[in-house]
Amino acid sequence: MSQATELAAAAGSTDPRVGLRAVRALRRLLERLEVVQVDNARRQGWSWQEIADALEVSRQAVHKKHAGRPAVTSSWEA
Repeated sequence: MSQATELAAAAGSTDPRVGLRAVRALRRLLERLEVVQVDNARRQGWSWQEIADALEVSRQAVHKKHAGRPAVTSSWEA
């Protein structure tokens, strides 16, 4: 079972402590995945507007979040 699958299962736990920890971990995983894919899109020449449209957020929001940080160069698995 993958980490994401295990976390998704744990997020449905009836124990709030287990469920909330899993939600926190999924949030962190999602943030890492977004960074990797935004960097991937930028390397392939996508505009901030194209990325924003794909993420269903404003161009300003995605630019503010990602424009000033260094690009990732390795795998998203940390």
